[in-house]
Amino acid sequence: MPLRVGVIALVFATLLAAAPPGGHAPAAAQQGEASLEVAPVTNATPASRVRLPIQVRPREGLAKNSFVRIRGLPATAALSEGYAIAPGSWAVPLNALPNLIVIVPVGLEGKSEVVVALVNVEGSILAEATTILSIARAAPPAAPPAAAAAPPNSTTRALSAPQLAPADRDRALKLHARGEEQLGRGNIYAARQFFERAAEAGLAESALALAATYDAAELARLQVLGLKPDPGEAKKWYERARELGAPEAEARLRRLGGR
Repeated sequence: MPLRVGVIALVFATLLAAAPPGGHAPAAAQQGEASLEVAPVTNATPASRVRLPIQVRPREGLAKNSFVRIRGLPATAALSEGYAIAPGSWAVPLNALPNLIVIVPVGLEGKSEVVVALVNVEGSILAEATTILSIARAAPPAAPPAAAAAPPNSTTRALSAPQLAPADRDRALKLHARGEEQLGRGNIYAARQFFERAAEAGLAESALALAATYDAAELARLQVLGLKPDPGEAKKWYERARELGAPEAEARLRRLGGR
């Protein structure tokens, strides 16, 4: 009897030593089952929306609750899909990857190393890849030659953007970033509140963004469904954006029929 007990104890100890911690299969053994593909660099500009292409192959053999975890995004940036799990970290379901957009707020610049991981329902990493999110201002357009200046009777209005104090501009930019985040999540009414507060503080980008939430053409471009446009409010805020110095406002007013 003591001999049988000793043999059983030896077998049990051997099994425990061979098992990985937590009872899960090691990630290295599973990485061959799936792979991640991301672009080496994802370029963006401040106040923009840029696609973040992520390919998972193959998809058929993955567990239903597998997801992609994204870490290293700037804290004020947001994604159009998934949900935030910590500042700069997001969890995105696999079926949302084809439409994944990075929402870059106004005033954000620099480079960030973004780590993308394929994670199963047990928390094991099946595959991992990195991309550099590079945010830089677009080069300003070249000044037109003197001969191309508008004639004296032109109806073009000169834009004179008011200068905000640094502290006021910083607060307005934070409000605008929160508006962009809500807009990316489809919360139009919440986005309007943040844009309006920033526009009232004197931020041209916010007045332009607020007007767009009432503009039928812009709502269609953003693929917003079920929200009735309001041309009057769109014109009002485009005019405010023009006063604050937003160059795009003039063309949008002409499209709406304003002067």
